[in-house]
Amino acid sequence: MPKKGWGIIGASTIAREYMIRAINAQQDSRAVAVMSRSMRRGRRLAQELNVERIYDNLDALLSDPEIDVIYISSTNERHKEETVAAAAAGKHVLCEKPLALTLSDARKMIHACEEAGVIMGTNHHLRNAVTHRKLRSLIRRGAIGRPLAARVFHAVSLPQHLRTWRINNPDAGAGVVLDITVHDTDTLRFILEDEVVEVSAQTASQGMAHEGIEDAVMGVMRFRRGVMAQFHDAFTIAHAGTGLEIHGTEGSLFAENVMTQRPVGRIYRRVNNKKEVITLGPSENLYTRAVRLFNRALDGLGEPSATANDGLRSLAVALSVLESAKTGMCIKVRYG
Repeated sequence: MPKKGWGIIGASTIAREYMIRAINAQQDSRAVAVMSRSMRRGRRLAQELNVERIYDNLDALLSDPEIDVIYISSTNERHKEETVAAAAAGKHVLCEKPLALTLSDARKMIHACEEAGVIMGTNHHLRNAVTHRKLRSLIRRGAIGRPLAARVFHAVSLPQHLRTWRINNPDAGAGVVLDITVHDTDTLRFILEDEVVEVSAQTASQGMAHEGIEDAVMGVMRFRRGVMAQFHDAFTIAHAGTGLEIHGTEGSLFAENVMTQRPVGRIYRRVNNKKEVITLGPSENLYTRAVRLFNRALDGLGEPSATANDGLRSLAVALSVLESAKTGMCIKVRYG
């Protein structure tokens, strides 16, 4: 069978460090072309990773007959236009998070792909980690009884080379909530197999971001079945690790160093005063697994690891977090 051709929109760090390698690691796909508004950036990425073709406009990329799938890695405000255009060209779409800056735009993206009969997924990488899949399995089989509470600490120091539009361009959807809190949301939804119904949060500008953009957030999500989840996300914390905890009626699960792009981390379960290290099984590059499952979905074998609807729901929660911080109120999440 011919390999599925992928076109990359955006010469981003994620594309360069993870996604193109993940696409080329599959037996059934290859990165055919990259599009960047900067030919210099596009050419540098293409040369580094042996991508065949470079484009500097969307129409040219979408007209390439060897491209079957578009991976969208541009800034957030461009996702809607690019997704709708890709769907109209008959290309499948894997889009970075957040899907868009508004729920209305995200729904238009999903509708365009449904109308065109193409598959759309969201690149929520964390649910592909063996650690998070193990947590989901443990909770599903009752390893800690009924979950009652969760805690996510995803406060890091934003790397120097990423301190660009994420901290200075509100029109592009800058800020830690649309960058990190969307990932917390999707990860918790995946592990708990539950939906967030309301949120309460406060944000801060702690010195890294500009224009009043938030670079730190703390808050609480309440899930439909009653779990309360505390989260702390930041670009400003240089000396802490990341992690996730789930506390239930019969025990607690602690996952250390797991809110990361790398297949690392460990889990242990505590019941009373006994601590048990959990065997995880083989790990896999998170992005490689995401591409593998997306390719399988194109063959009619299941769904992407994170669907378009998963992206819509994580966006709805993130927007509710921003609304709560702005109004000082507890906000019920609106998905429709």
